[in-house]
Amino acid sequence: MASLKELLAQRAALDQQIAETKDKERSEAIAKVRSLMADYGLTVADLGTRPPKAVKAASKVAAKYRNQATGESWSGRGLQPKWLKAAIAAGAKLEDFHV
Repeated sequence: MASLKELLAQRAALDQQIAETKDKERSEAIAKVRSLMADYGLTVADLGTRPPKAVKAASKVAAKYRNQATGESWSGRGLQPKWLKAAIAAGAKLEDFHV
């Protein structure tokens, strides 16, 4: 069985080999792309790259229900909050909290 020191040396050698191979293959790919672009007279603008679409931010929804005692609110979307469930279980009506 190999010692920890030997295994670490092997890993370092593999990491170096991986980095060299990655750089070499990347360089070859860039050269191939440049060659194809030259053969067909293409420019970077011809590639039709567009900036990525902006992600639409979730809009904040106004509160539909509010607990007047504590100021807690709920938009009416998703699960009912615990404070509202507890109030309804105690006999209050959902309409009692409508804003």
